[in-house]
Amino acid sequence: MPENAMTVAAQTATKFNWLDYSIIGVFFAVVIGIGIVASRSAGKDSKEFFLGGRGMPWWLLGVSMVACTFSCDTPNLVTDIVRRQGVAGNWAWWAFLLTGMLTVFVYAKLWRRSEVVTDLEFYELRYSGKSAAGLRCFRSLYLGVFFNCVIMGSVTMAAIKIGGVMFDLTPIESVIYASIAVVVYATLGGIKGSIWADLVQYTLAMVGAIWAAVVALKQPSVGGLKGLFDKVDPSKLDIIPDASGDNFWAVFVPVLIIPIAVQWWNVWYPGAEPGGGGYIAQRMLSAKNEKHAIGATLFFNFMHYAIRPWPWIIVALASMLVFPELSMVKAQFPNLDPQFLKDDICYPAMMTLLPNGIYGLVIAGLLAAYMSTIATHLNWGSSYVVNDFYKRFVNPEASEKKMVLVGRISTVSLMVLACVIALNMQSAGQAFNLMLQIGAGTGLIYILRWFWWRINTWTEITAMIVSFIVAVGFFFVNNQAGKAIPEDHWILLSHWQLCVGIAITTTCWVIVTLLTPPTDDETLKSFVRKTRPGGPGWKKIEAEIVAEGSHETQSHLALEVLCLFLGCFAIWGSLFAIGYGIQGKFGLTSIFGVIAAVSMVLIFKVWGKVSGSDVAK
Repeated sequence: MPENAMTVAAQTATKFNWLDYSIIGVFFAVVIGIGIVASRSAGKDSKEFFLGGRGMPWWLLGVSMVACTFSCDTPNLVTDIVRRQGVAGNWAWWAFLLTGMLTVFVYAKLWRRSEVVTDLEFYELRYSGKSAAGLRCFRSLYLGVFFNCVIMGSVTMAAIKIGGVMFDLTPIESVIYASIAVVVYATLGGIKGSIWADLVQYTLAMVGAIWAAVVALKQPSVGGLKGLFDKVDPSKLDIIPDASGDNFWAVFVPVLIIPIAVQWWNVWYPGAEPGGGGYIAQRMLSAKNEKHAIGATLFFNFMHYAIRPWPWIIVALASMLVFPELSMVKAQFPNLDPQFLKDDICYPAMMTLLPNGIYGLVIAGLLAAYMSTIATHLNWGSSYVVNDFYKRFVNPEASEKKMVLVGRISTVSLMVLACVIALNMQSAGQAFNLMLQIGAGTGLIYILRWFWWRINTWTEITAMIVSFIVAVGFFFVNNQAGKAIPEDHWILLSHWQLCVGIAITTTCWVIVTLLTPPTDDETLKSFVRKTRPGGPGWKKIEAEIVAEGSHETQSHLALEVLCLFLGCFAIWGSLFAIGYGIQGKFGLTSIFGVIAAVSMVLIFKVWGKVSGSDVAK
């Protein structure tokens, strides 16, 4: 065995002791206790179970949003990206900040004004007729069950890898143990239990992630921050990818240009949906008012993109020195199922280097990250099944208690299905690319449906069907009837597959939109009166509203878009400032720090003109 691997072997000989078990035991007791306490109010009615009574404050919702997107598979995914593409590879998800800022300054208030219980209820607010009802029914099962379980399967796959590396568990044992506690508190406490548990879980997960980064830097093969940046390939450290020579098409375009120019507005991805949606919309709908909805989403985006990534990136870079080859991971963990031996396995492998006490704390943090995400998806998916399928189409006369019961049953069922899917996945990167491809070409619709009267139900139906067919086609071709092959042997690389999927899907839904009749005028006028979106896409409808004696909607869309870009400068500036500060490049740190600070000051000045008051009050 290589000397480096022998060093790892000696350090990973540490087993759990009473302190590790105590920390994990206290964590489980706290989150289950939160679920029990929250169950007293969660069982009152469906709005309490799924929206917390619409009385949640911005800061708690913001923490919950960022906790939802911090799952145990997220550091695995970042590790996968960094080891293969370097730090700059994270633009695959950093580019979604544009979507996040669009939600903060444009869509948060619109969702709160809609007063729907789930974002799928939007369909019968915006569209009309049987096609609107049919779309709502289909989406409730497609998103709430199928797509949602794929997401949870990806998260649970990470739990399988953690269980295999840290506990020497089989995949079946990992999914059983991982799901028990989260099902208990999610079933009992509803969204209120999940949100309060998120506060505890996110705090613990971040403490664990930072501590893990500190320990990773102390490894002999790493030698601290200086050793890390001296030994790692300099091309892997670039925050902005190299655009010189052959790198332009091979690296710069797929890593930076496509995510920023195309991906963020044209791909539906959970947690970063163009136009808001999913569990982010669910939390905005749970807010006390519009200002709390806006404050929550702004806080979420800052924590999600600027603060949280760097501990994971440090561990990922350190793993390239501790485990430069995957064969070393296999040698260290011989019982690991070969199906799961991918680059993302290196994050849990790095966690085994931790000493007792810290080991238990970090594992509790990973469990917290897993549970917060799964609980959110269980409650979100269950809300679709209950409100948008069962209540709307199966039993319209269902009592509130009956709806809560069905919600709890569907919560357990979704978890079982997610575990089955997890057992058939391989890597976080594979799952990420598949979900991006399924959503390719649909994102623009979710932006335009709020601002262009011509979008109709057939637009959305066409986009869903075409994007899914294209994604499945690429998936089966790439995997040659189920046998995975390296990306460099695919017919098209993943980023070009994404562009092809976007082009095909967009062309199809634009044609269908122009060939099918729009939503009836009365429904459109009712939608505009309720949500007041404004913008040039509603001129025809607003003219009819004014002609009937109503006031025209005052639009601040231009200022909102300005805030969108200022928000991106503020958060990306903070991201770069932290990254360059870690690397010791203090000149660049100062420049980006100033950009971030000036942008934040301008945001509050401009936004004050739009809202008339502080967004977070």
